Amino acid sequence: MTGIERDQGLSDTIERNFFSSSVGTPSIMSSSSAIVLDREEYVEQAYFFKSYSERLTNNLPAQEILASISEELLTTTNLPKAIEFLTGEILLKGKISDGMKRLPHYFTPFQTYVMDRAEDDISRFDISIALHILHKLAEYMSESPTRPGLFIYQFECLARNRMGYDAGMLAISQDPSFDEDWKLWLSRIRFQLGEHDFSDLIYFRSEHYVDERRHRSREPDFKPSYTIFFSKQEGRIAKANQGKDPLYMFSALQRQLNYPKVPRLQTKTTESPIHPALEQRLLRLEQRMQLLESEAKDDFDLSQFYVQGNTPPPTED
Repeated sequence: MTGIERDQGLSDTIERNFFSSSVGTPSIMSSSSAIVLDREEYVEQAYFFKSYSERLTNNLPAQEILASISEELLTTTNLPKAIEFLTGEILLKGKISDGMKRLPHYFTPFQTYVMDRAEDDISRFDISIALHILHKLAEYMSESPTRPGLFIYQFECLARNRMGYDAGMLAISQDPSFDEDWKLWLSRIRFQLGEHDFSDLIYFRSEHYVDERRHRSREPDFKPSYTIFFSKQEGRIAKANQGKDPLYMFSALQRQLNYPKVPRLQTKTTESPIHPALEQRLLRLEQRMQLLESEAKDDFDLSQFYVQGNTPPPTED
């Protein structure tokens, strides 16, 4: 089998499973009423999530944190009003995600899903990582976001933190940043992620694949029957990572195309969690306790305190 035939066969399979408009195609979920916000909203959101994460480490109550941050935000944005609503929801139900679910016009389904997973009692997803993810996401949206960059960032968040692909992809597909073609594609691959390599899904939706198909088949007028979402560079990186762990492709996209990096848990340092001065005091206290125990057992030995070379002569009985 030639390279052209192999690529053509794989392309036809993926196109049949993912791109055709058959009766069994899952419909787009349109329950989300979120809209793309102004830049200043995302700037304030980034500050909110970052500040909330930092102040949680000081063991402050969530209500106090929200109240203090609300005073610092621009009143020309809608975020202070949203935080006021979240504060009330925390008092009633104890979770921020419950309040975010009731503000679908302001918080995207993916933002709500990330917080919901972090606040799940049986989830191992740390809330500090969730807040870092939301901070970086809002920061990216305040700059010059692209749909491919947004999708890859959100998908990598699911992959690295094991947040669940089914519900996670549903939340991504409802993001207001994606148009109808994107939403249709995302709703389809949601059910088929395990059947094909993720890099193939990117490659066959890229301009690089179209160029290679035209060159190999000598069809300069070839046009795919589906929408192309990714550029030549993204397609080249995807093809180079076929058969590999998708995390390698994510790292390559971050290096080559400046895609946003997904926050990760910081590795624990080897430094002692106890302050050096306190550690010395505890050591001296331990030595004193050992001396008291030896004296109580009538097993007190002064020889351990003699300076070397100054051992006194043995006493005569």
